[in-house]
Amino acid sequence: MKYALLDRGDQLSRALSEEFHTLAKARGFTVNESSPDIVVSIGGDGTLLQAYQRFKDQLANVSFVGIHTGHLGFYADWKKDELTELLDLMASSTPQKVQYPLLQVEISTSSGRTVYLALNEFTLKSVDGTLVAALHINDEPFEMFRGDGIVISTPTGSTGYNKSLGGAILHPSLEALQIAEIASINNRVYRTLGSSMILPKHHHCDIVPDPEKKLYIGIDHLVLQMSGVSSITCRVAESKITFARYRPYPFWNRVREAFIGGSM
Repeated sequence: MKYALLDRGDQLSRALSEEFHTLAKARGFTVNESSPDIVVSIGGDGTLLQAYQRFKDQLANVSFVGIHTGHLGFYADWKKDELTELLDLMASSTPQKVQYPLLQVEISTSSGRTVYLALNEFTLKSVDGTLVAALHINDEPFEMFRGDGIVISTPTGSTGYNKSLGGAILHPSLEALQIAEIASINNRVYRTLGSSMILPKHHHCDIVPDPEKKLYIGIDHLVLQMSGVSSITCRVAESKITFARYRPYPFWNRVREAFIGGSM
C-alpha cells in the first residue's frame, strides 16, 4: 500500500508521524507523496482539511484516514494511542469506502472564472463592513441580502460555522448544500428570509455582489481577498471525498460525542 502522511506540526503530531512511519514500514507500506492510495492526517479535523486541499486533484484515486491527537472528530476516526490497531487493520482488511459530498464554488471576475471545491464551507464577507448582494436560486431572483455575510456549507460542514448560525445539521448521505445568513439586516426596508435554506443536488444558487466592493472569500480554512467579483455560483460538486473506514463510527454518534457527550 502506498500512503502519504500530513501532520499538524506540533511535537505530539510529529512524534506520532514517526511512530506511524515505523509501524507502516514493518508492514510493507511505502511512502508515496505524489500518488498515494491512502492519505493519513495526524492532528485534528483542520489537519485533514489541509490534507484534502493538498490532494483534492486526486480525489478519484485516494482515500483519507484521520488520526486525532485529542478527541475524535468528524473526519478523524482514530485516537493517538490506536496506531497499532489501525495499521494492523490497514494491513489485513479491506475498508469500507464512505463518500461525502463537496461544494463547488465558481467565482466570476473581470479576469475570468475560477472553480474551488470546499469540504466544509464557503464564506462570503465584505472587507468594508456590510455585505450587500443579490441571491438567486436556480436563476430566479430570491432576495437582496444585507448583513455581515453568507455561509454555504456541505452536510459535513453543517456541524461547523453553519451550526453556530442556527443552521441544521445534515447527514452526509444527503447530497445538498445549506445557505445560512450571518447577522442579516431585517427591518421595514430590508428583508431577508432570516433562516437557513437547504438546496438539493440539482439546484444551485448565485450570489451577485457589487463588483466595486472588496470581498473576503473563505474556502474551508483558506481566506482570500478579492475584488471585481461579478457573481458566485454554488452547487453540489460532481466529485466526492472518500474516507477509508476500518471500523464503524456512525455520523450521529460523532454528533452526539461532539456536542452532547457521553452515552444516555
